[in-house]
Amino acid sequence: MGSVLRSVSGVRWGELRDATGAAAGGIPSLLSRIAYGDEDTARIAIDDLGDAICALGFVVGEATAPTVPFLLELVGSPHVACGAELLDLLGDICRTDQWHTAAAATRDHKHDASYQQQTGWETAARTAVYAGRSVIEGVAPTGGAGGGPPEPEFVAGVVDNPPEPEASDIQ
Repeated sequence: MGSVLRSVSGVRWGELRDATGAAAGGIPSLLSRIAYGDEDTARIAIDDLGDAICALGFVVGEATAPTVPFLLELVGSPHVACGAELLDLLGDICRTDQWHTAAAATRDHKHDASYQQQTGWETAARTAVYAGRSVIEGVAPTGGAGGGPPEPEFVAGVVDNPPEPEASDIQ
């Protein structure tokens, strides 16, 4: 896949499911289109990738956390178009709490195993974004025309929210 995304083939995408429940085998080609496509191609690929790894902007899946390091690599790469859209996607992933909220609301022991798996995906995805906070801080929108520090609400929304506790911690 070139110098960017070199390790994407090391992920067993065919064994993972995306946020919609579909096989995640198409994620590498979407990442490649973002990395090497023109701006229009990259925008479409980001939109499609967002649907796959952060459905509806708030539901993550099994393949979300393994995708985040590649998003961070792309957002930190100077030749990749649509960095702002990639940051938005990372922000959406970081703010997800659908599965934690559902698990806390139901407290249904019949569904504990399912929610535990899903809250684990959510926690892993947030942890992956949080681990890339230095990349995000380095490319986040600056505060004003003078190129000041990153906008506080942007960074706070993406990097200052540590991962949620595991589902077993939700009482």
